[in-house]
Amino acid sequence: MCLAVPGRVLEIGERDGTRMATVDFGGVQKEVCLEYLPDLRVGEYAIVHVGFALQRLDEESARKTLDLFAELGMLQEEFGDPWEQAARFGDEKEVPQ
Repeated sequence: MCLAVPGRVLEIGERDGTRMATVDFGGVQKEVCLEYLPDLRVGEYAIVHVGFALQRLDEESARKTLDLFAELGMLQEEFGDPWEQAARFGDEKEVPQ
């Protein structure tokens, strides 16, 4: 599943002529394209989907959403190690007898 996840902008720079940011998603940091939100600043929150910041979000809403996603295990699903997840999923399967 691909979620649109709120994240907080930690730093902004440019890569190959594209405005990029390091964004924190409840402890996981990813590089995000800011071309759709050119005026987004460090410290602000945005909804991010497939590596693009799409909409500015207030801090309270972002924190509530991140807390809910964490509680439901959705942040691990979205940002966790896919090899670890595959191994864990494989362990949960029943072996036919």
